[in-house]
Amino acid sequence: MAKLSEAEQVSNYMETLDHPLKAEVETLRTIIKTAGSLSERIKWNAPSYYYKEDFVTFNLHDKRAIRLIFHHPTIVTIKSDILEGDWKDRRIVYIKNAEDVSSKKAELERIVKEWLQIVGG
Repeated sequence: MAKLSEAEQVSNYMETLDHPLKAEVETLRTIIKTAGSLSERIKWNAPSYYYKEDFVTFNLHDKRAIRLIFHHPTIVTIKSDILEGDWKDRRIVYIKNAEDVSSKKAELERIVKEWLQIVGG
């Protein structure tokens, strides 16, 4: 049996995802993918995005919120009120519901675009 492509792996993952914020996950996936030339795959058992190097991965362990883990060291150079945490190499964006997705959409797009400029994307 042939190995599934990264896109097929993500499609399978989303088909079987049992999460109360699944619709919000889908919306966030679209926002991230259309903001820049990022590729999608499964990492840490969740959708993850990269351009040459890993950039942002969903953390869906909490059923009450979505965590977007921005885990490329250059994320600390991007200033944004929605990027939380003070780690040396990562920041987190918390999403609680559809209104949260909507209110953070433009800023998420800006973060992705700025990061791609930083890394030469």
